[in-house]
Amino acid sequence: MSVTQPPDKTNKLDFDPASEPCQQGQLVEVTITDLSDSGDGVGRLGKRVVFVPDTVSGDRVLVRLLNVKSNYATGKLHQLLEPSPHRIRAHCIVADKCGGCQWQHVDYEYQRVAKQNLVVQALERIGGFTAVPVAPILSGDDFLAYRNKATYPLKRSASGQVQAGYYQKGSHQLVNLNQCPVQDVRLNPLLAEIKQDIEQRGWSIYDERRHQGRLRHLSLRIGRRTGEMLLTLVTTSWNLGDIEAQAQTWLSRYPKLVGVFLNCNSERTNAIFGSETRCVAGEPYLLEEFAGLEFQLLPETFFQVNTEAAEALLKVIEEKLSLQGNEVLFDAYCGIGTFTLPLAQRVREAIGLEVQAASVEQAQLNAERNAIANVSFKTGSVETLLPQLGIVPDVVLLDPPRKGCDRTVIETLLQLQPKQIVYVSCKPATLARDLKLLCQSGGYQLTFVQPADFFPQTAHVECAAFLQR
Repeated sequence: MSVTQPPDKTNKLDFDPASEPCQQGQLVEVTITDLSDSGDGVGRLGKRVVFVPDTVSGDRVLVRLLNVKSNYATGKLHQLLEPSPHRIRAHCIVADKCGGCQWQHVDYEYQRVAKQNLVVQALERIGGFTAVPVAPILSGDDFLAYRNKATYPLKRSASGQVQAGYYQKGSHQLVNLNQCPVQDVRLNPLLAEIKQDIEQRGWSIYDERRHQGRLRHLSLRIGRRTGEMLLTLVTTSWNLGDIEAQAQTWLSRYPKLVGVFLNCNSERTNAIFGSETRCVAGEPYLLEEFAGLEFQLLPETFFQVNTEAAEALLKVIEEKLSLQGNEVLFDAYCGIGTFTLPLAQRVREAIGLEVQAASVEQAQLNAERNAIANVSFKTGSVETLLPQLGIVPDVVLLDPPRKGCDRTVIETLLQLQPKQIVYVSCKPATLARDLKLLCQSGGYQLTFVQPADFFPQTAHVECAAFLQR
C-alpha cells in the first residue's frame, strides 16, 4: 500500500514506508478493506495490519498512528479522503461521540455482510474448519429502535443539570441523551422526562471518583409485544426521599409503566446492579410474549435485547433439530428458560441448568405460568451439574457467556455423546475454539451455522452452530 501526499498541505504525510519505519504520531494513508470483531476498520501498511475506529471497508483515510507494534498498529481517523460506498450518515446525532454503537456510519446491508464474514473468518482461522456451512444472517424486524432494555449511567453536569446517556468511546465522559435511536421508541419519553423529575426532586447523583451521592443508573425495560414497562433507579442507599410519591406520579403519567423499582449498589464497582432489587410501586414484573408463551421479566432478568431476532433464531433451532417428541433435552446456561420452555413443548423431557438462583426461580415460575410440566431446572454451574445428572441426553443446547464453555463442559459432552448439540454464542472466536474441541476427535461434525443479528449498529453477532454425532 502506498503512502502518498494528499492535496491538503496541512495534512502532509510524515514518512514513506518504503524508506522509514512506522512511528507513533505519524500520519499515514490507509485503504480500509475489512471490519474487525471489535468494530474497527482494518487496512494494511506494508506488513502491518492497521486498526482504525469509525471507518468502513472501502474508505480511503488519513490516519494518525497511536500505537505501533511489529506486526500491527492502531490509529485514529484524521481525515476521510474518499468515502466508501458503504458509508452513510449516522442515524444518531451523537454517534461520533457515543460509545453505545460502533457502526452507525455503516449501511445496514453491509453490516450484515460484515457480520457474516466475521463468523466465517473465526470458524476458518480459529476453528480450522473448511467449507463452513454458514447460512445467510438472520435479522429482526428493525435495525433501529429494537432494544427492549436500556441502562443509562447518570451524571450531573457542571451547570447542575442531571444527565443520562452512554460513555464516550474509550472514556468515562458521559454523552447526554434525550432519545436513543436503537432503543424502543416507546422508552424515549421516559428517558427525557425522568431526568427532569430527578433534578426537581433534588436527588443527589453518584460521583464515582469520590464515591459519594445516591443515584447511579436509570434502567428502562419494555415488553415488545405487550408494551408493559419497568423503571429502575440504581442507588447507593435505600433512603431516597419521596420515592414512593414520585413512583406513583410516574405510574399515573405513563399508562404502560407497570412497576417502579430501586436497586441498591453501594460498592465501588463497574457492575451496574447490586444484589437486591425492591419494588417501590406497581407490579413486581412485566409480562412479555415470546414464542407463543408468556414470560415474567424482572428489572435485572437476563433476556435477549432483540426479541424479534431471538424468536427468528429459535425458529431455526426448532426446524434444524427436527424433534420427534421422545427426546431428552438439556439446556445449559438456560437463564429464565427463554429457549428451554418453547423447546420443552417439543420433547419428552427438558432440563435447564443455570448458575443464577434468581433466574432458576423465574424459569420455574414461567413454566408454571405456561403449564409446562415436563421441564425442571437445576441451580449450579454447568461444569458441576452436567457430570452429576446421570442422564444421557439426546440433545444439548449450549448458550454460555462470551468467554465460552469451561473445558470441563466440553470434556463431559464428549463423554456423554448426545446425538445433537446446538451451541448458541455471542462471540464467534470462543464459539470457533469450542467447536474445534468438540469436532477434532472425530466424534462430532459441524453441519450448519446460523448467524443472527441481535445487535444492529454494533459489531456484535449471535450464532447457532449445529453439531451431529
